[in-house]
Amino acid sequence: MSLTIKVNEETFTPRQQAVLTAALDLLVENGDGLTMTAVARRASCSKETLYKWFGDRDGLLTATVQWQAAKVRMPQVSRTGLTAKTLRLSMEQFARDLLTVITGEVSITLNRTAVTHAAQEKDSLGIIVLENGPLAIRRRLKPILEAGRDARLLRFESSEDAYRTFFGLVVRDVQIRLLLGDKSLTQSNVTDNIEADVKAATDQFFALYGAKANP
Repeated sequence: MSLTIKVNEETFTPRQQAVLTAALDLLVENGDGLTMTAVARRASCSKETLYKWFGDRDGLLTATVQWQAAKVRMPQVSRTGLTAKTLRLSMEQFARDLLTVITGEVSITLNRTAVTHAAQEKDSLGIIVLENGPLAIRRRLKPILEAGRDARLLRFESSEDAYRTFFGLVVRDVQIRLLLGDKSLTQSNVTDNIEADVKAATDQFFALYGAKANP
C-alpha cells in the first residue's frame, strides 16, 4: 500500500497558478495592501474571475499561501518494503525544499507581513499563513514519520514531538534571523549551505530517533 501525500489543499490550473504567482510577486513588492484589483491587473484577468475562483481576498490569500507551501514537496513512500535509505532520502528532500522555500524572499516577506497584521489585529493573514503554511506542512509530513515507525526504522512515542525535533534541526535559527534582517546572513550563504545543513539535520534526527540508535 502506498502512502500518498497531497501537495496542496486543492489543484490549481496553470492559469490559476499564474494568478497566484502574480499575487506573491505583489506581496514581495508591496508587502501590505494586496488588493484584488492589483492582482487582476498584474495577472491580466478580471476581478470577476478572481472572485469566482477564490471567493474573496481571504480566499485569494489562502490559495496564495497554499501555492507557496506546495513548493515543499511531500515525500511519497511505500509502507511495503520501506527501507532506511528510502526514508532518509525522502526526509532529506523535505528538508531541502523546506529550507529553500522558507528562506526565499517570498516567504520572508509573507511571514513578516503576517506577523505585522497579527500584532495589529488587522486581518486574518496571520491565521491564514499559520493554518495553510507550517501547520499544513506538519500534517502532511507526520504520516511519513509514522510510516518509518511502523517499519521499525524509527522509534518514538509521539509523531508530533518527532516532527518538531526534525523541523527544529532543519530550520534552526535561520528563519528568525532572516525575518529580523540579520545582515550577516545572506541569501547566498543560506543557499550555499543548504545541502550540508540538510545532511546534518537528517543525520542528527536519525541519531536521536533511528531504531538502531535506541535499542
